[in-house]
Amino acid sequence: MMARARQPIGYFVHHQGRGHAARCAALVNALPRERPVTVFCARTDIFPRWERPVEMVELPSLFEPTGQERLNDFTAPPDTVHCAPLGWPGIRRAMATLAGWFDAADPALMICDVSAEIAQLARLCSVPHVKVLQHGRRGDPGHRAAYDGAAGLLAPCAKALAQPDWTAAMREKTCFAGGLGVAPDLPDRAAARARLGIAAEARIVLVMSGGGGAGFASAPIAVGARATPELHWITIGQIAPDWHATEPDNLRHDGWVKAPQDYLAAADIVVASTGNSTCHQILAAAKPWVAIPEWRYFDEQVAKAEALAAAGAAHHCPHLPSSVQDWRAALEAALSDHDPARQRALIDPDAAGKAAGWLEALIARLAPSDHHDKGEQNDRLVQFPG
Repeated sequence: MMARARQPIGYFVHHQGRGHAARCAALVNALPRERPVTVFCARTDIFPRWERPVEMVELPSLFEPTGQERLNDFTAPPDTVHCAPLGWPGIRRAMATLAGWFDAADPALMICDVSAEIAQLARLCSVPHVKVLQHGRRGDPGHRAAYDGAAGLLAPCAKALAQPDWTAAMREKTCFAGGLGVAPDLPDRAAARARLGIAAEARIVLVMSGGGGAGFASAPIAVGARATPELHWITIGQIAPDWHATEPDNLRHDGWVKAPQDYLAAADIVVASTGNSTCHQILAAAKPWVAIPEWRYFDEQVAKAEALAAAGAAHHCPHLPSSVQDWRAALEAALSDHDPARQRALIDPDAAGKAAGWLEALIARLAPSDHHDKGEQNDRLVQFPG
């Protein structure tokens, strides 16, 4: 008898920043090749290389207007949702595409990274879903409904970085995957410096500015460089220019780069925001770190910076230092508190493989057995809160 084909997994990926796409690719590549996967995203150009067959479905953005909107009603939605403007045909088309796929594909599971609305849509369509659990102030009814209705939660961080307000019920059904989507190995330091044109004896401050927002402002970075003329400052990523910034000769901006690992390998100390991918790249590199959260919805980066500081993995500054004295104090604190072993302990080199195994085990627990009649199958289903 021919083996029955495996039901597919659906995977929704938010297109702000790059972290969502990176961890999706790592996890999907680690799944069994015989498990079909369909990825839904508003952008299909942000993903790393697939190492297995994947169906890509491009959705309209759920939060960016296109000019086709009839009402543009931005009044506060019900507390159970976060982004639900009225009169947006793109949102209707995205939700209709997902609901149609649920009906036609009969998926084993839907992974949501991240949207409370899509997580709840999966539950309403009788599809079990796994909700990616991010840091932030997420005790509101919308997030709670998505978490409570999930068959499982996937936290792309180590258990040591769990927030105090994540309940016992949430933690019980959470797979912690510290370092998911990040390559833990760095290039050789000397070779990396040679490629970047950095002298072997130079002391380097690397400023990493992510792509999920406007990036760090240039003026505070210039103050830091002026405060430490004995150091060489290099920024990578997006820097927001300030007309009043006075930049010294020991500061250079390299912008978006193809090999950030070279810069991390070459650095002596890192100044960076606390986006998830950035965090795990720095933790894997085990570098002294001044962690400065950027504004994000639900204070995501603030909560992540607090968790990192509590775990002894970074020196948390609530904002970019605004004076020479504050910059010197922040850099000295990051160096004196540095514990590379503690940082590396927050990275699991096999995060993707373990998360993939957890997903397959979850699907097996949710699926009825072929060896029992229907009544017995229903008795054997695992019941999750929601």
